[in-house]
Amino acid sequence: MTAIAPLMFDPYAYETHEDPYPLYARLREEAPLYHNPDQGFWALSRHADVMDAFRDSTRFSSAEGVSLDPAATGPKAHKTMSFLAMDPPRHGRMRALVSRGFTPRRVAALEPRIRALTLEHLEAAVASREFDFIGQFAGKLPMDVISELVGVPPADRDEVRRLADLLVHREDGVMDIPPAGVEAALELVVYYSEMLAERRRRRTEDLTSALLDVEVDGDRLTDEEIISFLFLLVVAGNETTTKLLGNAWYWAARFPDERRRALADPGAVAGWAEETLRYDTSTQLLARTTTCDVDVAGGTIPEGERVVLLVGSANRDPRVFAEPDRYDVGRFGPDGSGSQGLLASFGVGRHFCMGASLARLEARIALEELVHRVGDYEVDVEAAVRVHSVNVRGFASLPTSVQAR
Repeated sequence: MTAIAPLMFDPYAYETHEDPYPLYARLREEAPLYHNPDQGFWALSRHADVMDAFRDSTRFSSAEGVSLDPAATGPKAHKTMSFLAMDPPRHGRMRALVSRGFTPRRVAALEPRIRALTLEHLEAAVASREFDFIGQFAGKLPMDVISELVGVPPADRDEVRRLADLLVHREDGVMDIPPAGVEAALELVVYYSEMLAERRRRRTEDLTSALLDVEVDGDRLTDEEIISFLFLLVVAGNETTTKLLGNAWYWAARFPDERRRALADPGAVAGWAEETLRYDTSTQLLARTTTCDVDVAGGTIPEGERVVLLVGSANRDPRVFAEPDRYDVGRFGPDGSGSQGLLASFGVGRHFCMGASLARLEARIALEELVHRVGDYEVDVEAAVRVHSVNVRGFASLPTSVQAR
């Protein structure tokens, strides 16, 4: 008789990063309200509980930050995570102001440029027949798109991406932002401060200039607020989309039938991206802090406790998604919609991700152009390198060989 290992969830452990999903399944069934007293957090893993907590910003506060990292937790979390680390009314004010610059029209207008950037990186990679999908394509495109949006010049983009990567990566056993990550954060703040000062002297057509000029009833964004939003964009907007593209490429490679379906129809790529968001989402967890005692999932979380909302687990909950551990690129249909439950990947309620439409647009364009140019491909699974992060799941390297159409 095989002994069952004690249930232990450590979001910093490398073995968790390699494959958290069997552990999530145990959490949903054995401990839907899980407590890790050593690391000082509670965890919710079922879809209904995660989504309810997202909607309940009164009892589940974001004001202390959305990461478990101690250095990113506390009343100053908004300095780097902008309105993501705010509660009403500050959250509503900040989001309303930012949304005047970060408009759906501005996002939609990026499509021709996103496609041009996609081809700029993709055509050379496919022509070489063997390339690193992350290093030569998926890691470059989202940073270029965000940079085009906010006005980072091409010569600076590789360095900005390097700094953003340092913020995310964790060495085994490290349970906070490492010194290199702290230094990278400071460098990014200085960089954006200088860029903002330049825009004050001379406006351009980018989002940074637009944010300087937005106004609601006489209220404007401060320089500190604009810098915090730019910081959020480079971390959340760049890293998560890179991981989405890499995860879509990796899982289609692992399931040959699904890969053939994905490559057969450029019109089906929205469903491919959506299933990847469900099956192996880039953002695995987000943290909250309770403002009072909360009764949930058969237990009580005391006031003032850190709570982890397990997004990756919610998207695999069999109470909501049929055959949740099956990767099915046709699950959501050609337009990315579906009759099953709402994905937790972008949150829900007042904290629904403002960049969701941009991420989906980037993924659709990138996968469309890949389908147009790639007849088949393989990933060297043994040589693939994962990013190790408490929040983000994905790859740092995906060695790929392709057969061009």
